[in-house]
Amino acid sequence: MAVIERILMGPGPCNPYPEATAALGRPLLGHLDPAFLQILDETCDRMRVVWGTDNTLTLPVSGTGSAGMEAAFVNLVGPGDVVVVGVNGMFGERMCDVAGRCGAQVVRVDAPWGTPLDPQAVFDAHRSPKVMALVHAETSTGVRNDVAAVAAGKGDAVVLADCVTSLGGMPVAIDAWGVDVAYSGTQKCLGVAPGLAPLTIAAAAWLRRIPDPRSWYFDLGMIGEYTSPGSRKYHHTAPVAMIASLHAGLGALLEEGLEASWERHRACGLALQDGLQKLGLDLWAPEGHRLPQLTTVLVPDGVDDVEVRRALLDRYSIEIGGGVGPWAGKVWRIGCMGHTARPRNVTLLLSALSELLGR
Repeated sequence: MAVIERILMGPGPCNPYPEATAALGRPLLGHLDPAFLQILDETCDRMRVVWGTDNTLTLPVSGTGSAGMEAAFVNLVGPGDVVVVGVNGMFGERMCDVAGRCGAQVVRVDAPWGTPLDPQAVFDAHRSPKVMALVHAETSTGVRNDVAAVAAGKGDAVVLADCVTSLGGMPVAIDAWGVDVAYSGTQKCLGVAPGLAPLTIAAAAWLRRIPDPRSWYFDLGMIGEYTSPGSRKYHHTAPVAMIASLHAGLGALLEEGLEASWERHRACGLALQDGLQKLGLDLWAPEGHRLPQLTTVLVPDGVDDVEVRRALLDRYSIEIGGGVGPWAGKVWRIGCMGHTARPRNVTLLLSALSELLGR
């Protein structure tokens, strides 16, 4: 069966860096092989650079970004803990669900989908929460929330940030901002296939962990000092090929340079947004809070959302995403992430849309 080559420009997986793809095809090492453990150590070091942190507890969780979310919550949140969650999209909703399943007293701070959270509203929601959680780059709406402002006013709370769509594609500075816990996913701006969730936890936050989390698999206390080979404990078989791929993808990103990557994502996002507006389309996220790496655009009146996305896929092998939740069928979500964030992909998509919409 022939492999179908797609230009992945949706909110999900991007086209991975060639280096990351090549690493998946290398002969497998054993998960206890010293050569693999060296790759694992170097991967954690590279993640610290990309996160902008010195946190010892920085590791790739085995599972996609949602696994990172669950690992962060179950290790820090227990029955009765007050958790303030900013909700302005689907992934804020998921944070509420996960925190609730941990037995937390969840205090929601809602903003309409497509608009940013007000940091002051987050502060005013409860006088002494254990955790304040929010999504940095809301994948469902293309809106950037001001994580740095929330972290600056956190008081004694632990700030937990979802950086699944932001890490590698826009500035993320964990230590400089004062974020305590953050997780991401490999499949977006890091330019690696889905399967791992980079996670970082500050030492002060780790001291406030739950002794016996409700999840055995995500109990980070069972792995020992992840960056110290002599104290590692066998917990589960590491996804060797995926970690080798992440190692290669992070290497490609760092070789380009973080600031250069951020600028490439910014330039491609602005070019896409400008081109969409020239086609007479309306952007959804407000100016000043639009993500360059994930653009949301309103489906024009009289246009069939599914038909256009199917035509893009069938005729041009371009995949974009549709809206979710209450905005299903009303918006398109177009990604310029990782290796996909290239001017040629923007040009091809805009030309294809122009033809399909007759504009």
